[in-house]
Amino acid sequence: MHVPGFGHGLGEALLVEWVAEVGDRVARGDVVAVVETDKASTEVVAERDGRVAAHCATAGTILRSGDVLYRLSADDAARTPELRSQSPERSGT
Repeated sequence: MHVPGFGHGLGEALLVEWVAEVGDRVARGDVVAVVETDKASTEVVAERDGRVAAHCATAGTILRSGDVLYRLSADDAARTPELRSQSPERSGT
């Protein structure tokens, strides 16, 4: 997932904190991180459901709009029941 645009000619922001840690399950709209521009603090929210697979920056890093901020992987729990039923299951026999 990428750093969003900040608008009003602001191209950079400071990564203040990670709210979602690596391994956390997030839903669309959940706050993942907090960034701060010259004008305001802004929450970065998940664009889709999944699990945070990696942080691509550390707190205190200056980010540019469009930079990769974090990686989100598909979460098996978020898959639809139809897709889960199509997954091969292993039997103990």
